[in-house]
Amino acid sequence: MNFIKNNLANAVTLANLFSGSVGVIHLINGDYQTTAICIILSLILDFFDGFIARAMKSNSELGVQLDSLADMVSFGLLPGIVMFKALEPFGHQLFGMELPFEIKYLGLFVTLFSCLRLAIFNLDDEQTYYFKGLNTPSNTILIFGLYYAYLENESFKAIFENPAYLIAITIILSWLLVSPIKMISLKFKSMKLQDNYPKVALVIGVLVLLILFKTVGIPLAMLYYILISVIFQKQLKA
Repeated sequence: MNFIKNNLANAVTLANLFSGSVGVIHLINGDYQTTAICIILSLILDFFDGFIARAMKSNSELGVQLDSLADMVSFGLLPGIVMFKALEPFGHQLFGMELPFEIKYLGLFVTLFSCLRLAIFNLDDEQTYYFKGLNTPSNTILIFGLYYAYLENESFKAIFENPAYLIAITIILSWLLVSPIKMISLKFKSMKLQDNYPKVALVIGVLVLLILFKTVGIPLAMLYYILISVIFQKQLKA
């Protein structure tokens, strides 16, 4: 019984890793709808592994390391592959120039900076009730949300038909992952309303965007998350 109690959260983390790995495989094969399901499953599992560990008092250093390693695939490799796929049609061409390499490999900078962001997070004790820099799950939702909306109904078509826009997004999001900008976390330090205005504003705004814009609202909600975090910088405290 103690074995199950001590390892249940780790099993959920490994399930997150499995789901992310399956999502990457289907993405490479062009099955983005299955990838979407895998991302949703990984997000749910990523939430519940920590919840289970706290509830069963089975937190461990092993669990911390496993969580980051699983996230590296589900929310690090996967969004990098999305940018890789998005840039793939442009071959060696950028700004009318013939480059000595295919520009799709630049999309993998998202993966590199996701890895760096996860390593920094593991060493930073400050990020308890807020994130420093854009967290990898939100980054994944934003990147894949844009790609999914484009493939489903050609939303954001201008972005995906111009490699310069895609590279610019890659650079900006890579920087945001390791930036010092504080981002809202849904962990509650206090249940007082005045201490949670950023979270309330975030939840209400996200719900409105999803209701109004449906699929397109997913990446818009992540952009709103970044914006509202910037607005409430002073209210975000450890």
